[in-house]
Amino acid sequence: AQIRYSIPEELTRGAFVGNIAKDLGTDVAKLAAANLQVLSDSDSQYFSVNVNTGVIMVSERIDREQLCGQNPRCFLHLKLAIENPVEFYRIEVEILDINDNAPEFPSDEVSLRIYELASLGARFPIQPAQDPDVGTNTLQTYHLSANENFNLNVKARTDGGKFPELVLERALDRELRAFHHLVLTAEDGGSPPQSSKTHITIQVLDANDNHPVFDRPSYGARLVENSPLGTLVVKLNATDVDEGPNGDIRYSLSSHNSAALRQIFAIDEQTGEIRVQGNLDFEEATVYEIEVEAKDMGSPTMEEHCSVVVEITDVNDNAPEVILTSFSSSLSEDAPPGTVVAVIHVRDRDSGEQGKVQCHVSPDLPFQLRKDYEHQYSLLTSTHLDREHIAYYNVTISASDLGSPPLSRHTILPIALADVNDNAPQFEQASYEVLVAENNPVGSVLVTVSAADPDSEQNSRLSYSILRAGGTDPGLDPTSYLSIHPTSGQVSAKLPFDYEQTTYLQFHVEVSDGGSPALRNRTLVHVFIVDQNDNAPRVHFPRAGEESTTQFRISPSTAPPALITKVVAIDADSGRNAWLSYHLVEATDPGLFSVALRSGEIRIMRALQDTDASAHELLVVVRDAGDPPLSTAVTLVVLVEEKGPEALQGSEARATDGGGLPMITLYLIVSLVLISTVSLVGLAALAARCL
Repeated sequence: AQIRYSIPEELTRGAFVGNIAKDLGTDVAKLAAANLQVLSDSDSQYFSVNVNTGVIMVSERIDREQLCGQNPRCFLHLKLAIENPVEFYRIEVEILDINDNAPEFPSDEVSLRIYELASLGARFPIQPAQDPDVGTNTLQTYHLSANENFNLNVKARTDGGKFPELVLERALDRELRAFHHLVLTAEDGGSPPQSSKTHITIQVLDANDNHPVFDRPSYGARLVENSPLGTLVVKLNATDVDEGPNGDIRYSLSSHNSAALRQIFAIDEQTGEIRVQGNLDFEEATVYEIEVEAKDMGSPTMEEHCSVVVEITDVNDNAPEVILTSFSSSLSEDAPPGTVVAVIHVRDRDSGEQGKVQCHVSPDLPFQLRKDYEHQYSLLTSTHLDREHIAYYNVTISASDLGSPPLSRHTILPIALADVNDNAPQFEQASYEVLVAENNPVGSVLVTVSAADPDSEQNSRLSYSILRAGGTDPGLDPTSYLSIHPTSGQVSAKLPFDYEQTTYLQFHVEVSDGGSPALRNRTLVHVFIVDQNDNAPRVHFPRAGEESTTQFRISPSTAPPALITKVVAIDADSGRNAWLSYHLVEATDPGLFSVALRSGEIRIMRALQDTDASAHELLVVVRDAGDPPLSTAVTLVVLVEEKGPEALQGSEARATDGGGLPMITLYLIVSLVLISTVSLVGLAALAARCL
C-alpha cells in the first residue's frame, strides 16, 4: 500500500506529518510489536516514527529548494517495514513550498556603460534575479525606479523565467548627465511577497558631439621687435565638454597661415602657449594675425578656430643705409669748388624719430654735403684740389638716426684725383758745375742732371736736351762736344777735351714733360776742364836746331858768379804741370858751373884756372812738376877762349852781375803768375759752390 502526506517545508523538528497506524488501520500496539522500521531513500533521515503512537514526525530541517530545486513538485519517499509477517508500506511525503526565499540578484550593484548617442528603443538586458521558490512564491515581477530616460521591459521565457531589460526612451547627453542611478526591484508572489533590489549605475559613454570652445573669440598681444626666442606671446585656453580623447585638445597653427609666419611663431600643442621662434622685425611687418585651431582627439575630430593679433612695437634696431645714386671715384684735380662728386640717398627702416637720418663729413676734408631734399644729399668739393699735395681721399659719409641711443653707419668713398699737367719739371739744382780732366775717354759720363715732376704718368715723363747758353762763344757749339741721354739726363763726352784749347764750357739743359701742352724748365751746366800733364817742357832758348848741342864762349877771365847763359823753356800745361825746374845732370867739371833751379840761369861758380879744360859740356834737364813729371834735356858746350867773333854763339855771354832778365823770361813769369791766379780763383769758386 502507499500512503501520501503533504507537509510544508521548513517544519520544526518533531512536527507532525501523519499517523501511520491510523492511516493503515492498524492497532498501534500491533505496530510496536511488529518491530516497525522506517527506511528512507535518501541519505538523510528527515522523518522518524513513534512506534508507541504511530505518528510520523519531522526529524530534520527540510528545505524543498535544496531537495528538489525548481521542480514544481517535491516528494520524499519512505518505506515502513514490519515483521511477523514481513510487510512493506510506501509512504510519499510531498514537500510543499513556502515563500521562504526572496528573489535575489546576482549582485547588489550593476554597472552599465551606454554610448550617449545610443538609439532610442535600444535594450540593455539586466541579469535577472533568482528565486528558488516555485509557483506563486517564485519571482513574479520587476519594478524600476522612476527616471527620465529608461523604461523597464520584462521578458518572459517559455520556462517561466523573467528577464528584465532597460529600454532607452529618451536620448542621453553625457555633457548634461554623465551617470544615471536606477533601482531595480524583483518581487515574488508570496503572501506576503518578498523582494530584493539591485542598484544600476549607468555611465553614459562620451561621444565626440561637442567641438572645442575658446574662452575668447580672438586674442591680442603686443611685442617689441627683436624679442628673444622663446618669448611668450599669449596662452590660449580652449575647453571641450566631452571627455577622454573626445575632450583632449591639441592646439596648432592653421594651414591658412603663411610659411613665413610659421617660421616666426610656434604653438605648444598641449598648453596652447604661442612663443616666438623667429626674428620679429617691425620693418617687415607691424602686425601679425595668427590663425589658431583647437582639435579634439575624438573620431571624427572636431575643431574650433580663433585668431591672435600680435602688434609689433618698433625699436631703433636698424642703422641708416647709405645708397650711392651716382658716384665717380675719379675727379680731376682742377675741378672747381662746388663740383658734384656723388649723389647719396639715405634711408632708415625704423619709424618715427628713429627713422630720421642726418649726414655729415669730416670738416678736415675739402668736401662738403649739401642736402638736396629729404633723404638725398650731394657730395661737393669745397676748395681747390691739388693732386700733388694729396692724391687720394677716403671720404667717410657718417649717417646717424635720431633714435636713443642713436645708430650710425659710416660709408667710405674712395676718391682718386686725376692728374692735370699743372707742374713744370724742377731740376734738383739751379746749376751744375763739373770738373772734367782733359783727355777724357769718348762716351764717359760727365754729369747726370736730374729733374722731378710731381705730376703723374704721361705728365711726369721727362725728356732732356742740350741748348747753347747765352753769352758763350758763338763758335763753340756744346752739342759738338757733348750729348745727353733724353730720359736719364746723363751728359756724355762726344770728344776728348784739350785743356790747352778749351778750359771752360757752359750750356743749358732743358727738360720737358709729356703733358699737353708740355711744360719746360732749364738748368745751367758749367764744365771746367782740368789740366793734365800731357805736355813736356819745350826749350825756347838756346835753340839747338837740328843738333842737340849749343856752344857758348866765355873769356878765361870771367869772374864768378857771372851769368853765362840762361835756358828758357815753356810748358803748354798749367798749374803744377807747368812749374818747371832746371837741373844740371852732367858737366865736364861739376863744380865749375851751376844752374838755377827755377830760372834756368847758368853761372860760373869759380874763377877759371889754367888747368881747367878749354871746353866744358853741360847737360841741362828741364822737368815739370806733373805726376808723373815730364822733362826735356839740352846740351850746352862752353868754350873758354879769348874774346873773339862768336860765329856759333846764339847770344853773347855777359860777365857783369847786374844784367837784367831777358824779356821772354819776364813774359814767362808773368804768364805763369796769371795762369796760377786764374786757376786758384776757379778752384776756390768751385769749392765754394760745392759747399
